[in-house]
Amino acid sequence: MGAHGTADRADSLIAACLAAAAQGDSHAYFDLGVAFSTGSYGACCDLVEAHKWFNLAAVAGHNDAARARADVAEDLTAREIAEAQRRAREWLRAAARRAA
Repeated sequence: MGAHGTADRADSLIAACLAAAAQGDSHAYFDLGVAFSTGSYGACCDLVEAHKWFNLAAVAGHNDAARARADVAEDLTAREIAEAQRRAREWLRAAARRAA
């Protein structure tokens, strides 16, 4: 498989996780946190975004998410953590609108 095929597979994995996350899947939230914290599966490394996804996973009851969120938080400023929390709240509000 060439680089283009690998990129397509990574994009489809992120898309599948986003679709599952839209349904409230805590494992998808966690997998997105991993992708953004490590820059894997076609995601750019973005620790604020990773914190957001780990936070959503923790709230949804994922067993490992709180620890992963704390690990990411060690590399963030207080302002960046506040931004991640704001993004998580926005996601939850949008999810509530989708469900209504």
